[in-house]
Amino acid sequence: MSTVAFHTLGCKVNHYETEAIWQMFKEEGYERVEFDHQADVYVINTCTVTNTGDKKSRQVIRRAIRKNDNAVICVTGCYAQTSPGEIMDIPGVDVVVGTQNRKKMLDYIEQYKQERQPINGVSNIMKTRVFEEMDVPAFTDRTRASLKIQEGCNNFCTFCIIPWARGLLRSREPEDVIKQAQQLVDAGYKEIVLTGIHTGGYGEDMKDYNLAKLLREMDVRVKGLKRIRISSIEASQITDDVIQVLNDSDKIVRHLHIPLQSGSNTVLKRMRRKYTTEFYKERIDRIKQALPGLAITSDVIVGFPGETEEEFMETYRYIQEIGYSELHVFPYSKRTGTPAARMDDQVADETKQERVHQLIELSNQQAKEYASMYEGEVLEVIPEEKFKDDGEDNRYVGYTDNYLKVVFEGSDDMIGQIVRVKLTQAGYPYNTGEFVRVLEEPQLNTRVELSS
Repeated sequence: MSTVAFHTLGCKVNHYETEAIWQMFKEEGYERVEFDHQADVYVINTCTVTNTGDKKSRQVIRRAIRKNDNAVICVTGCYAQTSPGEIMDIPGVDVVVGTQNRKKMLDYIEQYKQERQPINGVSNIMKTRVFEEMDVPAFTDRTRASLKIQEGCNNFCTFCIIPWARGLLRSREPEDVIKQAQQLVDAGYKEIVLTGIHTGGYGEDMKDYNLAKLLREMDVRVKGLKRIRISSIEASQITDDVIQVLNDSDKIVRHLHIPLQSGSNTVLKRMRRKYTTEFYKERIDRIKQALPGLAITSDVIVGFPGETEEEFMETYRYIQEIGYSELHVFPYSKRTGTPAARMDDQVADETKQERVHQLIELSNQQAKEYASMYEGEVLEVIPEEKFKDDGEDNRYVGYTDNYLKVVFEGSDDMIGQIVRVKLTQAGYPYNTGEFVRVLEEPQLNTRVELSS
C-alpha cells in the first residue's frame, strides 16, 4: 500500500483543503503517515501571505526531499500558485499544483512515476470563475468542522498578495454547502465554522443570493446542527439582513471576527480598505444591539508604510473605544509584488515592535475585561482536547459559543459534545471552569442569556 504525508502551512482554508486532498488519496487506497516518517508521496500545502511564508514553505519542501530520495514531492497551495517557477527550481520537486485543479494531483503523480519528468500543473487563476468542489466528510482532529463556502477575493488591498494567489471571488453552490454541512453533522460534529478567503463576500457573484440567505437555510435545513460560526466577516459585509439573521438564529454563535487592520482613516485609505472608522463603528454598534454580549475579535496591522505616531495613537484609542474580546496584532511585513512594498516611508522595525507590544498589552487587558463579565455564569463549551499545559490528567480545554477558552475537569467522552460549564475564574488566554452537566438532547435554544 502506498503512503502519503502532508504538511500544511498558513490559514484555516489551507488546513481545510489538505483534508480534502487527503480524501482523494484515501479513495485511491493510500495510507496517511506523519510528515516526519518515510512516505511514498509528500504533499506540502504552501502559504505566501508574507515573504516569510514563502521561506518557510521552501524549508519544508527541502525537508521532505531529504527524507526520502525516492518519494514523489508534490507542492500545492498559494506559494505554488504565485511562484511555480521558483518551486520547480528546487532540485527534487516533482509535481506543482496551485490553488485549483487539485483533483488532477493524483493523475500527475502517476504520470510522474511513468515519465520521471517534473510537472508544472499551475494555470492562470485570474481566469477561473467556478468554485472548486472538494468534499471533506470528516476531519483528522475531531471537534470543530470547517466548511469552505467561497474562494478568492476582489478587494486588492495594497498590502495583500492573496487575490493573485486565489483569484477573484467565487461562491460554492448553496445546495452543496447544505449537503456537506449535513454530512458533517451526521459524522458527529456539533459546530461548523464557515470559512473562505473572503467568507463574508459569499454570494456576491450570485443572483439574488447572499450570506444572510445561506445562514437562514443552514439554520432551518441542517438537522442536528448546534453551532454556526463565521470565521471572518468584513464590516462592509455586515448588512442589515445579516444582523437580522444573527438576531433571529439560536445557532449562530455570539462571536464575530471583523478585521479592522487600522483605526486611522488615513492609513485605511493607503491600505485601500473599503470602509472608514465611522462606518465600522456604526456596524459594530448595530450588531452589539442585536447580540448583547457579542465577542468581537479582529486583526490589526501596525507600522504600515507611513504610519505616524499620531496615526498609531488613533488606532490605539479606536480599539479602546470598540472594546474587542481579543486582537491578532501583526507588524506590517513587506510582501514583494504588492503596492505597499513599494511605498515610501517604510516604518523602522524597532518602532513596529514597540507598537505591536503596546497593542498586545491593550488586547490582553480587553480580553480579561470581556471574560470577567462571564465569571460565575454557566456557559456551553465543546471540549476539544486534553489540556496540555499542566501535569494533571483530567483537565480539558474547549471554546464557549462566545469564544472564551475554558479549562475544566472532565473526561474523554465529553470531547466534541456540548457540556455546561460554570466559569469560576476569568483570565486570558484561559478561563477556569467547573463542569456542571452534559447538555441533554434535544435542547432547542442553546443561547445562554446573561443575567443583567
